[in-house]
Order: sequence, then C-alpha cells, then structure tokens
Amino acid sequence: MLIQKLREKVRTDLEAPLEMRRLGSGWLSGVAALVTAVAGFFFVLCLRYPWLLTVPPLRPYYHTIAFRMGLHFLLIAAFALSLLSLVLRINKILGATSLCITLLATILGGSRTQAQGELTSGVFLGLDWFILNVIFTGFLFIPLERIFARNKEQSVFREEWREDLFYYLVSSLLVQVLTFLSMTPAIALAAHTHWTTFRDWVASQPVIVQLVEIMFFTDLVQYWVHRAFHRVPFLWRFHAVHHSAKSLDWMAGARMHFLEIICLRGTTVIPMYILGFGPLPLHAYILLVYIHSSLVHANIGWELELIGRFLVTPRFHHWHHGIEQEAIDVNFAIHFPVLDRLFGTYHLPSHQWPCGYGIQNHPVPLGYWKQFWYPFSGKR
Repeated sequence: MLIQKLREKVRTDLEAPLEMRRLGSGWLSGVAALVTAVAGFFFVLCLRYPWLLTVPPLRPYYHTIAFRMGLHFLLIAAFALSLLSLVLRINKILGATSLCITLLATILGGSRTQAQGELTSGVFLGLDWFILNVIFTGFLFIPLERIFARNKEQSVFREEWREDLFYYLVSSLLVQVLTFLSMTPAIALAAHTHWTTFRDWVASQPVIVQLVEIMFFTDLVQYWVHRAFHRVPFLWRFHAVHHSAKSLDWMAGARMHFLEIICLRGTTVIPMYILGFGPLPLHAYILLVYIHSSLVHANIGWELELIGRFLVTPRFHHWHHGIEQEAIDVNFAIHFPVLDRLFGTYHLPSHQWPCGYGIQNHPVPLGYWKQFWYPFSGKR
C-alpha cells in the first residue's frame, strides 16, 4: 500500500503540468536523478547476479575497471542530482525517491559489488539490456522530439507512457526467449536447404548491396504478414494492442503483443538466414531496424518529402496509426513505400498528418496484462 502511494506520487510529479516543469524548478534534476539512480541500482543488481540478470555478451565487461568506475560516477551523479532537486523543488518526492534508491544501491555494494553465483550459459533475464536499450534510445530520441516535435504539447511522460516502458522491460528481460522462438524456424529451414554455392555468392557481395537486399526481402515478407494482421480478425486482435497507443513517440513502437513479436520476427528473419547473407550486413541491419522502428513512431514532425519517396518516414508510418477512416489498412511497408504503391495500400497526403492515433472507440484496455489477454477475450 505504501509503495503504491509512493509510486502514484512519483508518477504525478513526473507528469506535472508544464508550468511546474520549468527550468530551475528542480523537476529536470529530479527526473535525471531518478533515471540515473534506477540505472545505477539495476546495474548493481546485475553485478550481484550476473548469471541471472545479464546477457552473456556483456558479462566480460562487468569485471573491467572502466565499468566499475562508470557505475561509481553514475551513483555519485544520482546522489548530487537528488540533492539539487531537493533544494530547488517544492515537491520533494522525485529527489527523495532518487536519494533512497541511490543509498540502497550503495548499501548493496555499489561499484564494489561482488558477483554471486556462477556465470553460466543457461537461462537469463536481460536486465542490463533493458537499461542500455532505454538509455540509448532515450538519449537519441528525446532531444530530437523536444527540438523537432510534431505535437509540441506532448510530454515525455505523456498518457500511457508507463505501459510502453513496461513493454520495453518485458521484451528486454525475455530477450533470450524471444530470440530462441524467433530464430528457430529460420535455423531449421536453413539446415534443410543445401544452397552452399548460392549462399557463398550472396555473402561475397559488397556489404552495402547485401544490406539493401536484406531490407527489401524482409520488408516484402513483413508487408504481407503485417497486412494479414490487419485483415484476419483473429490476428488483428493481437495487432490491435500495437495500434491502441493514443500517442506516438519513441516508446510507442515497443507496444507489441508478445506473440506478435514472435510471429513477425520469426517470419522476417527467414530470408535473412536461408539466403546466406554475411554476419556484418546482418548485424548492420539489426542495428538499422532497431533505430528506424523507433524513428518512424517518434513524435518528430519531419516532412522529408524527397527521402519519403524511397524510404519509410515518420509521417508515412504515422498515417498507418491514424484514427481517420482513410488511414485504415494503409502503409504496411516498414522500409520501402514502393511496396504499398505496388499493392494499392499507399496513403500519404501532401503536408498532412493524422489528427489522432489509436483505434475507433479505443476497445483495447489499459495495462500490460490486460492487453496480453485481450486477444483471447473474444471481444471484437
């Protein structure tokens, strides 16, 4: 009960009106303190239980001096920002909460925390991947959304931001499960298709050529899978969760039903693997699509008319999420709008944006778990 009240007070202050978030009010330092404190606390947990809470590729870095020094300064920054917010802000909840989290991380060992348990290759949760995921995309897109905002009234802590942040958390923690389930069909098909000569030729192409080919083939597959999620009623119940977001920004792209993620990734990676593309273009594509998927959902008002003729832009994808009648079942492409032109689903009125986002009458409930069970509820 106490934790719930504290959580609501923190949420209320994060979502404070614009006049209470002005420079010098202590709000900005309070938010920065909370972010750094939570990140530091989570990294301390990762140090204590690396066998459970960390992704294997990152584990070697936890024993380096650079990482421990970085964590040490992160906790110092959280402490200093907490004190600054406490001094400047009338409402002390952000500063006090951040200070308590920082002290708890310090009590648990801080940057000198010793690992407990063996570093194994078994089941793990990607808590460190969640931290890096949010920090990287947040630092990249929050400034862009503040400078080039399409909806200038929309705050970082807009309506339903907690739901979308929780989607980030779940997909990051379950990265091992999602990767296994998504990759299994492609790996199985690759093992039963003996195209050694052809695959060697594909992998011998220039990296940039392979990257463009990967983009095209994955987009072609995803176009039809995406369209099926709109046209098949049973599949639409899963995809409706993604379209239920009433505000678009860099976090909104994470709102996807767990089973839809598996289906989309499981089908789109098939051409990437059975055709034999090299590891470098594959890794480059994964990074590109990771950034691009956040960009096209972002609250950025770029027109990009020239680029938009060849590549999917934020305005193109925003129309896919538009609540207007003419925005229904359009713009399915993820990379190349030419696919929508070819198959008759292209819609991009010049210099216009949707007036709103979501689904008519907003039937999808709020909350991760309610949205998880929504496709099975039988509601149309």
